[in-house]
Order: sequence, then C-alpha cells, then structure tokens
Amino acid sequence: MSTACPTAPPSPGRRALPEAPNRRGWCPSLARPMPTGDGLLARVHLPLGRLTAAQARAVAEGARRFGNGHIDVTARANLQIRGVTPETRGPLADHLAAVGLGDVRADGGPQRLTLTPPLFDHDTLADAVEAAGRAVPSLPAKTLVLLEAADGFGLGAVEADIALRVLGPDRIAPALAGSDGLVWFAPVSSTEALAAVAEWLRALAASGARRLRDLDLWREARPADPMAAPAALPPLTPGLHALGDRTALAVEAAFGRCTADGLLHLADWSERLDAPHLTFSATRGAVLVSPDRDAARQARDALGAYGFIDAAEDPRGRVAACPGAPACASGSTPTLADAARLAEALRGSGIDAHVSGCAKGCAHPGSAALTLVGRGGHYGIVLDGRPDAEPAIQLTFEAALDRVRSADSATSLAHAFRISDT
Repeated sequence: MSTACPTAPPSPGRRALPEAPNRRGWCPSLARPMPTGDGLLARVHLPLGRLTAAQARAVAEGARRFGNGHIDVTARANLQIRGVTPETRGPLADHLAAVGLGDVRADGGPQRLTLTPPLFDHDTLADAVEAAGRAVPSLPAKTLVLLEAADGFGLGAVEADIALRVLGPDRIAPALAGSDGLVWFAPVSSTEALAAVAEWLRALAASGARRLRDLDLWREARPADPMAAPAALPPLTPGLHALGDRTALAVEAAFGRCTADGLLHLADWSERLDAPHLTFSATRGAVLVSPDRDAARQARDALGAYGFIDAAEDPRGRVAACPGAPACASGSTPTLADAARLAEALRGSGIDAHVSGCAKGCAHPGSAALTLVGRGGHYGIVLDGRPDAEPAIQLTFEAALDRVRSADSATSLAHAFRISDT
C-alpha cells in the first residue's frame, strides 16, 4: 500500500486558538480550561476512553474539591469537570496527573486522538494511532480517528477525519474524510494502515486546515482501490448484553450530565462486578463487564434507580441537551430541565429531539426531527434540521411543549408547529 499523498500548501496564517468562550473550536484541557457560565470547564481526556475504579474516584474527588461537583460525559467519551476556578485549576491538574490522567501534549493538539466503541478489543492498534498523532506537531485539536471492528459494536454517525475498520487478523479498511463524507479503501495490513494514518495526519498539520475534509486528500492519495462504505455496525444500547461467559452492562448519563456522586457509584460497581475498568462511550455513558450476570443485573437496577439510563426504551435517550443556562454563558434557557420534560412528552413517539441553549448545538451539531434552540429565553423551533438552521417559529417552552403533546409522530410535528397557527 502506498501512503503517498500530496503535500498540502501552507496556509497564509496558522490556526489561532480562540479566546472567546462563546466561540466554537476551543478544545479545553486541564492546562487550558475554558470559561463558561459556571466557572472554568476542564476536560479530562481518558486513555482509550477508560478509567480504573481508582481513577474514577480521583476524578470524582477532583470535581468535588476543585469544581462544583458537576461532570459532563462528552460525545468523544471524555469527562468535563465544571465550576473550576482560576485558583483551583492548577491543583486539579496536579491531582489528576498523579493518577495518570494529565494532559499528554502542550502544543494545542488533540489530547486524545482516537474514538473507539465500547468493548473494542484492539488496544495495540489504538495505542499505535495515538503514538502516531503525538509525533505530529501542531495537529488541530479536533482531529479524530475512528476505530471500529467488524465483529463489534459501532459508533454511528461520527464526524471523523480518518476511520479504520478492523476486518480480521491484519486486515484493516482505512477511510479518509472528504467533503462528502468518508472515502473507504480496500483492506490493507495494519502496518500499511498505520503508515497511511501518519502520512495523512502530517498533511493535515502542514496544511493549516482544521479538518481533513477541507483538503479532499483522497482525490490524490489513494492507498488502495476505493471500496463501498462498509455496513454500519449496531450500537451498544443501554441494558445487559451477553458476551459469552461475561455480561456487559451499558448505562448512559441522561443528557450527558453526571455528578461526582454518580461517578463514585460507577466506580463502586466497577469493583463489585470485578470489572477491569469503566469504559466510557460516545453515547455519553459507561460500560462495565462482569463475569457475574446476577451481579450485573443488580448493578443495572441500582444505577437506574440513581438516575442513569439503563434501558433502550428510556425516552431520555432520544433527547440530546447541552447544560444551558445558567451553566453555559451562551445559553438563555434551562435546557436540562426542559429536556427532561420534553423527553417525557415524547415517550413512545419514536421522535428524536435536541434541546440546545444556543445555535452552536454543542450537544448534537447534526439534524434531529425536532430541535429547540434557545433564543432570549424562548425557543426557536427547527424541524428536521440542525440547531444553526433558521427556525420556523419561536415559542415559550410551555407553548412548544403543548404542541409536542399534540403530535404522535415526526410527521405530525410539522402540523403541530405549522406557522399558520401563530
């Protein structure tokens, strides 16, 4: 496999790290937390998305001592500690570095490059990709390499720069982002795939672009024959899953919000189940694997009672929401409380929704059947669109909720929110 690809011309100016808290593009870290409505936001990048029970307790303790006790679970399976102050940011970074969770680079590049699905069993490959990324200076902070295995679970629609699908022993199908999505190539060896990843990452860093899709390198960089995109892999849904002689328990944090106490509950059950680690997921949840199915069932019931989503039919799993006001300086509406009420109103409808505090759509930048976008204390209504789309109508939350209750499907939403009703 040839890994040759064109050398991208340098841009007139290098990427500037944004300084305004309401500007997207800033990827917070422990060394450089981001200002928001409830203080500084410090992101903890989890190696391969995993924590030992001891590390989970350290994160929970850090959130209590140095933040406000609230923790976000991100769509890249990392954790964010909220409410950090200028005085506590340094002690928090030292506290987490002592348990192996410190920042790994200081050049503004991605602290964690890969995203893997739960139960991904190819650590050597993931570690090699991470090492390749750390060897490239000035890599854009949002660069993402998606790793999946054909016999495992999938991550769904993820905006990746590069993807690797493990098809079998030493058979990997690579993909490169283009303007119209990922372009897949025929399987190659792991050595060839890693060489291509390194070459593509170097080209991105040299270009000054923020994402590989902006370069369309695939038109000239052909590591092998293009092939049709492989079939999407099934997601790991909340609940219990049989894995031979083991059982996996998947839970999700409702709307991506956890607390120090919630993380401690996960750590405690990790030890009680004899799980080697907690694996966090792109669905803003965690997965525990246990040899004892009965104990896993007890853990599911206990974590569900605490507030975690423990079943696929939980309506909160179909609604995305950001922290909103007052936690976020860009938000003007209490999105979390509103999302909980919206989820209950949508129960059984099959409608996917998004409650966003502003048009940035941090919780879910993509489309949803129903999106409520906070604007001056009210919500703009977007049907089958992204949060940055022009809303069809603007309503109070109570008025929007009344209309949702009159709809029983995504099709009837259009009637419920028709502009002529205003």
